[in-house]
Amino acid sequence: MAFLGSTAPGLIVGALICALTYRFIAHQQELRANNQIASAKGCLPLRQWNSTWPLGLDLLVQAFRYDRRQQVLKFFLDVVAKSGTTFEQNLLFSRGVDTIDPQNIQTLLSTQPDDFGLGLRPPTFLPLLGSGIFTQDGAHWRHSRELLRPQFMTNQFTNFEQIRSAVDSLISSIPDDNGVDLQPLFFRLTFETTLFLLIGNHLPSLQLEGITGQESDFANALNLGQEYLAKRGRLAVQMALASATNKSRGTKTEPYIFIDALIEETRNAKVLRDQCLNILLAGRDTTACCLTWTIRLVVQHPHVFFKLRAEISDTVGVGLRSPTPTITQVKSLQYLSLVIKEVLRLYPSVPGGGPTGTAPILVRKGEAVGYCVYAMHRRRDIYGADADEFRPERWENDALKDVGWGYLPFNGGPRVCLGQEFALLEVGYTFVRLLQTFEAIEQAEGYRMEKRVGEERQVLTLVISCGEGCVVRMRSYVDEV
Repeated sequence: MAFLGSTAPGLIVGALICALTYRFIAHQQELRANNQIASAKGCLPLRQWNSTWPLGLDLLVQAFRYDRRQQVLKFFLDVVAKSGTTFEQNLLFSRGVDTIDPQNIQTLLSTQPDDFGLGLRPPTFLPLLGSGIFTQDGAHWRHSRELLRPQFMTNQFTNFEQIRSAVDSLISSIPDDNGVDLQPLFFRLTFETTLFLLIGNHLPSLQLEGITGQESDFANALNLGQEYLAKRGRLAVQMALASATNKSRGTKTEPYIFIDALIEETRNAKVLRDQCLNILLAGRDTTACCLTWTIRLVVQHPHVFFKLRAEISDTVGVGLRSPTPTITQVKSLQYLSLVIKEVLRLYPSVPGGGPTGTAPILVRKGEAVGYCVYAMHRRRDIYGADADEFRPERWENDALKDVGWGYLPFNGGPRVCLGQEFALLEVGYTFVRLLQTFEAIEQAEGYRMEKRVGEERQVLTLVISCGEGCVVRMRSYVDEV
């Protein structure tokens, strides 16, 4: 036994060396086979994401370092700057392709969408989201999308009324002339509006105590939100099932409700929860983050704030006695539209090969192909030398009308976001009401916003939220009698 014990470490090391050697030889054989196929089809090799350590381990170490600083997307920008707009990565014996080229992204999303699946998204998010429109592919995804489409196509007025009510509640919860982190409040706002969109009913809202203290820290708010979301999801399904036993949907006078349409097909509570949870997270997070980034950027650029306020004053009016804007009025605010468009360029809602980048490239079945809208939206050859800066005027006079697939804040092709009009209306209306109510929106005392766009701490989950929050001081208009 002593003999066996003394040789065990050597046997383990030997086995590991044999396994790694076998995998290395197999990997080299795969590379040779790929090169033969590529040559036969006229494909040229991609630029490489250069690594100096075996298996690309140094790249993983760099990524983890950026992640600890909450700047993973800045890491990818640095990689793109060194590797080009389309490049090959080889990590741990796995090959993948990353691109920020509009034509390549169009191929993935629109020209050949059936050739590319969701990759790692389903196994990654299934434990949290279950099976729903965000994690589904193929026939199941198409069916979920068709169920959801009428919700946005036929209920615009009802949806707008819910936005108005929720924004009024938001404004009443903001302390006057005191510091407040708007980011968790925006998450609550969009949670309520998205939930109403799905089930057609109001549910008791969260208590708003503690929003000016440490509890307003985004991480704490999000942890609370996840627990709360699960409870609300179960309650929503129970309410919808109970309601379905007392009425039958389908009369022409009743609005289309997503969960009612689902209940006509199944009463399986898990299926209902999964579908609703997918849309709740997507609808809540994307719009809340857009509102947060909009406030931060406008506060950091006072000339934009004053220009927006002047436009709102001329179109709708500002002050405590100003009327609430209509859908038509919100959509008519041209400069506000440019501001939101520029915000979504810098912070979009959702995370060729050869020496010239024009030759075809080889992508084998099962290989990962990733694209990064965040980096594409910062390409200087598309948006100019100041692409890293916040400048809404770049969109004036249709200067970027031919940008095409170079601008994808809501994805594109068959998977383009169904709720983009609803999201833009919610962001626009909320911002108008805030500027109608508050004469000043400024950086709170003792809170420092990182002024350089893209240098702030970011939390990358389903979306890009701000790791620093959005702490501002808001002073309301004085009611002049």
